[in-house]
Amino acid sequence: MSPFRRILQFAQPYKSYFVLSIVFNILYSLMAIVSVTSILPILKILFENVKPQELEDKVQQGESFFSFDHVQYQVTQWMYEKIIDYGQLTVLAWLCGITVLLFFFRNLFRYLAMYFMIGLRSGTSRDLRNTLYNKILDLPVSYFTEKRKGDVMTRISSDVDNVQRFTLLPVIELFRSPFMIIATLVMLIYINWQLTLAAFVILPIMGFVISTISKSLKNDTKEAQTILGRLISGVEETLGAAKIIKIFNAEKVLSNRFYDTSTHWRSVTNRLERKYELASPMSELLGSLTLILLVWFGGKLIIQGDMAADEFFVFLGLFFQLLDPAKALSRAYSDIARGNASAERVLEILDAEVVVNEIENPLSIGEFKDKIEFKNVDFAYPNGPTVLKNFNLDIQKGETVALVGQSGSGKTTVANLLSRFYDVTRGEILIDGIPIQNLKLKEYRALLGTVTQESILFNDSILNNIALGKENANLEEIQNASSIANAVEFIVKMPLQYDEMIGESGSKLSGGQKQRISIARAILKNPPIMILDEATSALDTRSERLVQEALEQMMATRTSLVIAHRLSTIQNADKIVVMDQGEIKETGKHIELLQHQGIYSKLIEMQNFSK
Repeated sequence: MSPFRRILQFAQPYKSYFVLSIVFNILYSLMAIVSVTSILPILKILFENVKPQELEDKVQQGESFFSFDHVQYQVTQWMYEKIIDYGQLTVLAWLCGITVLLFFFRNLFRYLAMYFMIGLRSGTSRDLRNTLYNKILDLPVSYFTEKRKGDVMTRISSDVDNVQRFTLLPVIELFRSPFMIIATLVMLIYINWQLTLAAFVILPIMGFVISTISKSLKNDTKEAQTILGRLISGVEETLGAAKIIKIFNAEKVLSNRFYDTSTHWRSVTNRLERKYELASPMSELLGSLTLILLVWFGGKLIIQGDMAADEFFVFLGLFFQLLDPAKALSRAYSDIARGNASAERVLEILDAEVVVNEIENPLSIGEFKDKIEFKNVDFAYPNGPTVLKNFNLDIQKGETVALVGQSGSGKTTVANLLSRFYDVTRGEILIDGIPIQNLKLKEYRALLGTVTQESILFNDSILNNIALGKENANLEEIQNASSIANAVEFIVKMPLQYDEMIGESGSKLSGGQKQRISIARAILKNPPIMILDEATSALDTRSERLVQEALEQMMATRTSLVIAHRLSTIQNADKIVVMDQGEIKETGKHIELLQHQGIYSKLIEMQNFSK
């Protein structure tokens, strides 16, 4: 299925808007023809001394009852009778009033058509953006390690805007313009078929030119959006690394890099917009050539007496009216070519594989009863080396198990696998004897809480950041969690206390304060299993001591997996697992491992940890 058709599926809930828009567009098209042809009687009064007898002879000489001449005869006869009864000026005023009324309804129907189309466009783009955002929430962590965040942001913002502008807006022209063109052509043929045939000499050329331009727009649009994604990624990275940039005097390097990308984007955008703007003048030029041909051929018919001058003026008026939908149709095809490029980028995310999936009919799990088991687990990142090899570990309920080792030894990978951010390559992880792949993912993750080395906070209030993991949490619960995390002392000193906004990624807080907010969030959730990934590494000595006491109190009634950099924080763990290059090298308590004089003992010595 083409991107265009797939995007239109999002418009299904708004098909009533679409139907109403089509109905009013049809009424607008019909009224457009009637409003122009209504000028013909006015022209006859202004430019001719009309006598019905002049046309009567033609009708009696075999003209069809439905011919244009016969219709003119009927209209002229009615005008003649009314002019006799009321005078020329009165009839002229009537005709002008009717024409104004017809133009009023013409524009009213056009507005109503766009009124309902706006409802369709806004609803469809909202649903598309919501679906895209929900898919981003469902995608595995690995997806965002491979994709630039700025590119993803461009797809949910700029690309969805392009889909609305270049797919949903032109789609109405695919229905309105052909109908208006056909209806106008029927009227033109009805007035004079020879003149209409002459007008169509250049139209096939116009179609070929517009088609050629449209095909080249799609690739240029896709390239421009990709470069724009790189630009936004660059800005995002700059904002997040402001201190590093300044301390390393890297402003010029990044400025040059941004300038090069921005210049490339400008080049591609210039090429794209110039091609896009070429469609309309080319249509107008070919339309002008057609008009000149009409003037010559129409003049020939008038000179030969085969067509009246007022009929020719109405014919030209209708023909000019035909040019607008023709240009709109050609532009619609160009727009859809651009919209398809953005639609493909949006659909790439919607079609991205969710690596961590639930099986059919997964099992429910409401509580953690016994133990966590890692059985013969191997893991390798996609297209990467093996990170874990034959990893076996049991964590009993209520135990605190610490993972230690050099950077790159696989500690964080174990935590990611337990959280089901990834699935194991070989082996299995079990909770109470059930493989975690067989469990309902949301129910399983409801059993987990985590505090990571990098505090992940949102540009929101302190209260909302802490309450993230528990819906409808009351203030008292939030205050209790904050107290356990030793966060109350700095929260109450802020002007708005719990309602204080913390800035982008918690930029208004210190590292220790951010970490304590993260810990309070995990405490509020109150999960039976806690994963602490170097949770105290960002704290100063005083904060570390206070938080470590709170964590130990919290872990006393929970099952905890602790990844530790500061080995002083895990000396009371029930089990310490020493890892090296993805394998378990040593296991035991703090004293046992020290006596063993192995890797753990050397790590202690490196940190100058006093026994």
